Amino acid sequence: MRKTTLSLALLLTLGSVAQAQQPQVPFEPKSGQAGKDVVWVPSPPAMVDRMLDMAKVTPDDFVMDLGSGDGRNIIAAAKLGAQGLGVEYNPDMVALSRRLAAEAGVSDKARFVEGDMYAADISKATVLALFLLPVNLNRLAPKFLDLAPGSRIVANTFGIDDWQPDEQITLEPDSDCSSWCDVLLWIVPARAAGTWRMANGTMTLAQKYQMIEGSVTTDDGTHAIARTALDGARISFIAGGLNYNGTITGNQIEGTVTTPAGQVPWKATRN
Repeated sequence: MRKTTLSLALLLTLGSVAQAQQPQVPFEPKSGQAGKDVVWVPSPPAMVDRMLDMAKVTPDDFVMDLGSGDGRNIIAAAKLGAQGLGVEYNPDMVALSRRLAAEAGVSDKARFVEGDMYAADISKATVLALFLLPVNLNRLAPKFLDLAPGSRIVANTFGIDDWQPDEQITLEPDSDCSSWCDVLLWIVPARAAGTWRMANGTMTLAQKYQMIEGSVTTDDGTHAIARTALDGARISFIAGGLNYNGTITGNQIEGTVTTPAGQVPWKATRN
């Protein structure tokens, strides 16, 4: 009995050693594999390049990807000189992303962390490069609007309810994209809504994302604003035949008004 027990123990030990010596099969992600909040479908290289091009990524940017998968968006941004951070729930994908970043020689710029995309701190991002479903984007939209005005959000195919993209294109048929081929760009707008005091009157603005409407009231009456534009922190419109252009910084606007006599300084303070 003792010999049998020893033989069994020896066999178990040898089996464990042999198993440990077997080469580990590298993790290979599969398109369509399930994730915590969204399935993984990789964007083709042409889509990744076009997204970053539309977002005008430069070495001055900090690019983030939520649900970063194999890290291709962040690695591509790092190759452009930008710092990047991918947030991915699957630890195998995180490890793969780090390996691919090292192979591309951009580990110093492309970082990846395991985490929940809804809980991620995105406050430092100047660009978000995403491939998520509308249900994910809609849930994240309030955090997007808290980013600094002028931050860019670029996405593969899917949009955000009620927030029209500032730019949208479809990749050319000769690209390597056979499905999910639309690129959408949003520029985070400054908060413009409210009543603003000016030296010669008041201005009242209502806002829905980058769309604004309202009126200017001066000594010569109340004039609806027209030809409006809100591009990040830059605001422009026409009211009463005058062209207003300025930059919103918190509760202040500074810029110029073009009058028949030429340009004059323009300032407004939100009540």
